[in-house]
Amino acid sequence: MLKRKGFYSLILLIIIFLVYMFIKEYPFLHSKLEIDNPQLEMPKKSEINLDVNLHSSNAILVNLDTNKILLDKGSDEIIYPASLTKIMTVLVAIENIPNLQEKILLPKSIFKDLYEENASMAGFLPNEEVTAEDLLYGSMLPSGADASIGLADYIAGSESKYVKLMNEKAKQLGMKNTHFKNTTGLHHPDHYTSVKDISILLQYALTNNTFRDIYTAERYLIKSTNLHPEGMTVTSRMFKNLNANEKTRGEIIGGKTGYTEQAGLCLASLATINGEEYILVTVGAEGDSRTEQFNITDAIAVYRQLN
Repeated sequence: MLKRKGFYSLILLIIIFLVYMFIKEYPFLHSKLEIDNPQLEMPKKSEINLDVNLHSSNAILVNLDTNKILLDKGSDEIIYPASLTKIMTVLVAIENIPNLQEKILLPKSIFKDLYEENASMAGFLPNEEVTAEDLLYGSMLPSGADASIGLADYIAGSESKYVKLMNEKAKQLGMKNTHFKNTTGLHHPDHYTSVKDISILLQYALTNNTFRDIYTAERYLIKSTNLHPEGMTVTSRMFKNLNANEKTRGEIIGGKTGYTEQAGLCLASLATINGEEYILVTVGAEGDSRTEQFNITDAIAVYRQLN
């Protein structure tokens, strides 16, 4: 009898161990925050289409209060999103990490390829221990690929597994012209979307208060870590590039920039004008980090048209 009880106890311990290892490998499967079937009311075209001469090849402007499209320039065309990708990266992470103060160790292995590809970085270091919240802000504001990969590695075990979550979320949201291959927006011919799909993603993401706080932040202070004992501050690239002397009829209150040679200068911004909120997604503007930021110029021009 004692031998039989010992045998059953051993079997039970093995089962518990296997369940633990499975959850550890796929923590996202038991997240309580993930929404399986989000329902969005797709915006409809307005009778008025703003006539603005844009530098950007593709654009869409949506009034979030009326759910109307006020400007449409090739919004369904396939484009490369560059770092606008990180809107999805951050959203999926928020929905899969119950406690944003969880500590995450950034393994040395994730940095080698990013250094070689000259990816944009937030400034984290190999073997640095930070919070999930630090990585969310680090991914969104300075567009840090180190932060994006760190989130993916922690949540799903690898970037490729995390990308599956991103593509599942895109499908759930009705992003019909979207396919992700990475979390950063580094160019890949099979990593594509449309400005309409990005607007759908952003419209949904902004209903999440945590996402909205991150998306509209100008800067964020990372507290003391094991490798940055004095902490460090990350700053929004959009706000950094937004000329303080330029005035719009309202206020640009949040945004995510992007750039690759193939995608051009990109911007997904949020503005409040006369008490109503608008999102504008533009891609394909010529220029780079050394030229005038024509994605910002386009945003200012469009928002000025709204009285």
